[in-house]
Amino acid sequence: MIRPFIFATAALLLTGTAASAAPRRIVSLNVCADQYLLALADPSQIAALSSNARDPELSAAATKAGGFRTLRRASEEVLAIRPDLILGFPIGPNQVAGAPPGDWRTLGLSSADSYAAILDQIRQVARAVGHVDRGEKLIAAMNRDLAALPRPKRGGVAAYYQRRGYMTGTGTLIDDLMRRIGLTNLAGKLGKPPLAQVPLEEMVAARPDWLIVESATDKVVDQGTEMLHHPALATIPRISLPQSWTVCGGPAYVQAARTITQRLNAPR
Repeated sequence: MIRPFIFATAALLLTGTAASAAPRRIVSLNVCADQYLLALADPSQIAALSSNARDPELSAAATKAGGFRTLRRASEEVLAIRPDLILGFPIGPNQVAGAPPGDWRTLGLSSADSYAAILDQIRQVARAVGHVDRGEKLIAAMNRDLAALPRPKRGGVAAYYQRRGYMTGTGTLIDDLMRRIGLTNLAGKLGKPPLAQVPLEEMVAARPDWLIVESATDKVVDQGTEMLHHPALATIPRISLPQSWTVCGGPAYVQAARTITQRLNAPR
């Protein structure tokens, strides 16, 4: 999936009334914000999640979201819920995408492009929902799990190759993951921007050591996935990850790092 919000800077903006009292009716308007909210808030605090909250291709917390209300007509439903905190993608001062006009307390979450940005967002969301200790506990667990990963036995150059030949470049969350595990992003070697369409011929000529692909493309389902199964790419080892682990920042970063490491350490 092509992620248009991948260019956004990792940042948070808390606006509106003071954050001293823990909010009792929180609404999330963004699938990335959903995952932080589910990890950090009490269930009773969550009034509604985004329309994509239960989509396993987009949300690493889709199963956890099963028992919560999801929004279909966000603007109308927010007005009816009258939340005391709205989480979503920032689109301007005191505004998040999808929220109706009004004097809302908002928390704007841009797309996290690094592990450091994820930790910063966890802390700010935890503070906003009134559970600072819960945020620190989550961060400690993530740091511990990452530190416990075995040293990769193999490295090399990797390309995160998506439908229709799109490759994810440097300055992105997947690039941060690659560097953490000891892989070199092919996009950086080729001088590509954060998202570039790379023809099959160019990919074959570049000859990366690894292709990192979305698990939804493991089978041919449409023309966009067909090129990923071209015989010319068949000999390049693959690392398959659910899109939901890398489309958003959050606890799934650890799962992605663990899976990449396991693949690098697997027998040839």
